[in-house]
Amino acid sequence: MPGLPLMSESTIQIALVLPDLLGTYGDFGNAVVLEKRMTWRGIKAEIVPINYGQPVPDSCDIYVVGGGEDTAQTLAVKHLREHPGLQRAVTKNAVVLGVCAGIQIFGESFTRADNVTHPGMGLIDSTSHAGGSRAIGEVLAEPANGLFEGVLTGFENHQGRTVLGPSAQPLAHVKVGTGNDGSVEGAVQGRIVCTYLHGPVLPRNPQLADLLIEWATGTKVAPLDLPAVTAMRAERVRAAS
Repeated sequence: MPGLPLMSESTIQIALVLPDLLGTYGDFGNAVVLEKRMTWRGIKAEIVPINYGQPVPDSCDIYVVGGGEDTAQTLAVKHLREHPGLQRAVTKNAVVLGVCAGIQIFGESFTRADNVTHPGMGLIDSTSHAGGSRAIGEVLAEPANGLFEGVLTGFENHQGRTVLGPSAQPLAHVKVGTGNDGSVEGAVQGRIVCTYLHGPVLPRNPQLADLLIEWATGTKVAPLDLPAVTAMRAERVRAAS
């Protein structure tokens, strides 16, 4: 396997949260990438799917939440409030990735296109609302606060606009595209990372995937030599520039 092996006796559990509700854009691929990048390094990892109606365990190491439409978001919040394992896991420093719908439902509130405001989960200091137009297309953004190296690339397809409060920091600063509001993209608060980017985002940004792995394992990981990923990233950057 590519890269420098990093042996681990314990198994890193990756919770794929509500893929039946929040799986519109293939964001389950983020969980697959995390599992593969750990396995290639000799780190034991497994994906734990959690579907609607099932309890959410608080014992997983990484939680991955994907994108979905308005109705799915509302159902997801209802489910996660009734089964608060994710919230408990956050208090135990679990790593969380929220994509598109994730950034909206993790905030304090989100207002749908019908102008109805719904309470969020309060995991990040943000509010979201429907914008006047839908943001569709490639995004390029520079990581904020030296979080990781290399440009952030992805595909956005959302009407939501997200405003960050003082406790949340942006994931990146937008160069091409819209992101949260045309200026910043995503949010970082503690070990929670949110983004509007699909692609999925982790195959397109292995440096972000490795950051999440390092947080979950507490170990610095060596880069993986994957020419196909390098070529794909370069092609997407050219397409968006």
